[in-house]
Amino acid sequence: MRMFISRIIALAVIVPVLQMIPVCAQTKEEKPAAKSEAAKSEVFKPEQVASKGSVTVGGHVIDYEAHAGTLIVHPKGWNDVPQNSDDAGKKPQAEASMFYVAYFKTGEKSEDRPLTFLYNGGPGSSTIWLHMGAFGPRRVITSDNSHTPPAPYRVVDNGECLLDASDLVFVDAPGTGFSRITGKDAEKAFYGVDEDAHAFGDFIVQFLTKYGRWNSPKYLFGESYGTTRSAVLANVLETERDVDLNGVMLLSQILNFDMSADDPQYDPGVELPYQLALPTYAASAWYHHKLPNAPSDLAPLLEEVEHFAMTDYAQALAAGSALPADQRHAIAEKLHQYTGLPVEYIEKADLRINGGEFEKTLMGENDMTTGRLDTRFSGPTLDPLSKEAEYDPQSVAISSAYVAAFNDYVRKDLKYGADLEYKPEIRIWRKWNHMHQPPGAHQPMPQAANVMPDLANAMKQNPTLQVLLNAGYFDLATPFFEGVYEMHHLPIPAKLQNNIEFKFYKSGHMVYAHEESLKELHDNVAAFIRRTDNLKTP
Repeated sequence: MRMFISRIIALAVIVPVLQMIPVCAQTKEEKPAAKSEAAKSEVFKPEQVASKGSVTVGGHVIDYEAHAGTLIVHPKGWNDVPQNSDDAGKKPQAEASMFYVAYFKTGEKSEDRPLTFLYNGGPGSSTIWLHMGAFGPRRVITSDNSHTPPAPYRVVDNGECLLDASDLVFVDAPGTGFSRITGKDAEKAFYGVDEDAHAFGDFIVQFLTKYGRWNSPKYLFGESYGTTRSAVLANVLETERDVDLNGVMLLSQILNFDMSADDPQYDPGVELPYQLALPTYAASAWYHHKLPNAPSDLAPLLEEVEHFAMTDYAQALAAGSALPADQRHAIAEKLHQYTGLPVEYIEKADLRINGGEFEKTLMGENDMTTGRLDTRFSGPTLDPLSKEAEYDPQSVAISSAYVAAFNDYVRKDLKYGADLEYKPEIRIWRKWNHMHQPPGAHQPMPQAANVMPDLANAMKQNPTLQVLLNAGYFDLATPFFEGVYEMHHLPIPAKLQNNIEFKFYKSGHMVYAHEESLKELHDNVAAFIRRTDNLKTP
């Protein structure tokens, strides 16, 4: 959903992207005059629909103007070849129409307002989740840790809308939502780590020009794979577009995919995924009352588990088959104390349990599977004999509510998309180009994507850039301790570590799905923007 789901997608049939119909179809009898290759490729046209509304945040009514529309972007290098040159036919023919909804607070000068670009991840996810669950002016109500009953769903004014601190631009990635792609090799042109970031860079530069916001304080807010995008995008904006950002806000971070808890068994010898997931295992077991000696407070437990993960557990995993049997059993006993899983199971797993195995096994003989995006959720196990979780109970518990609410809202309130299909998610994991060329490298690296160098380079080239990491304790898609580890290992000068803030929540991947955490998230993000916007306060 919001994050890549490799285990599930591996079993799914990849749904092809809906083919776009050209704006002007030619009949067989027509013989149009010759056009440049660039003109031939321009199928989409930018558009926008304006509307007005208001929302109450912190007891204050905020009037706003909403713009729902599209901007047309092209792959990197599209403008490098003059149309009348001999090489014009070699330029990329692909293009994307990227959908956005922008909210501008009325009654204030635009130069006095920060501007935040928000997007979810996937890859292949639209941005309805942040839009309808976190910071948009309307929010859908879902059950806190169980399946939300079917329609009618309740949509309310969002008292945690971020318009009190910043103007907002919710952006759908190419191919998702109302965004579309077309042209020669369009999937290759936009579906990849670097290709995606360049498309967003093009979008942001065009948006700043269209709405006259070049001199506004600028922020990125990405969730899940959106944090991967933000790292690359921040560097693209800094080094290729001369755009200094005030801040980058990350929610449920993953920058180095070698650290994912999903399938570490296919990368033997790389033990960090097991270590970094362990605190989330402990938090989840604590929440479900599965720990044999559970403390009343979560915080000291996590501190203890984090220390164990990076010391005794790390040494045991590093020893491999050389680990003595008595020490191996002692580690298994300790893991039992921290995860609630049976000692025999832990030993059979060779002290290494991936995320899917934990989700399937935690609830014991109850034939229940815990969530991946949010382990507070659980649902019936699809196959009691399976080794790993086969679906995500949190994802299926709330998706229908978000999709229904946005489809209703965008057409009735924003007056956009009456005859268009909105695509909440598209299955593009197998089509995605995961190879990434980090700053300084001469070619894309043949390895799991690691964009830590990109964020580091952006911070070094713009040493005033501030970063806010938000993470949920019950997130197994992107474990919170993984994000902490990544930040502490960014290749930056020690003093730039002071530019990074950490905020943690008793929630999951979609922190805002828990109402108390949503309030905390809003307050933390709003405070971060106000501290870093460089605007003169009265």
